[in-house]
Amino acid sequence: MEIFNGIAADSITAQGQWQKARRSVNTGSCVELRPLDNGGVAVRNSRHPSGPALVFTRAEIDALFDGIREGEFDHLTV
Repeated sequence: MEIFNGIAADSITAQGQWQKARRSVNTGSCVELRPLDNGGVAVRNSRHPSGPALVFTRAEIDALFDGIREGEFDHLTV
């Protein structure tokens, strides 16, 4: 099943580069993030570098990372 949501990742212009976690396995199955000039963050699947990419506000990304740090999503990794 293919799900498309967001914008074409290669249409995003920003000063930062796409970045994935250092601990990512080098299989090409990674989530990549890119800071945007407006303070937001774009997120894409590394297997599909042209998109789609989801764009989140800084507050949304902060809430996600806080939840990850606090273990709220640990049940998804089992």
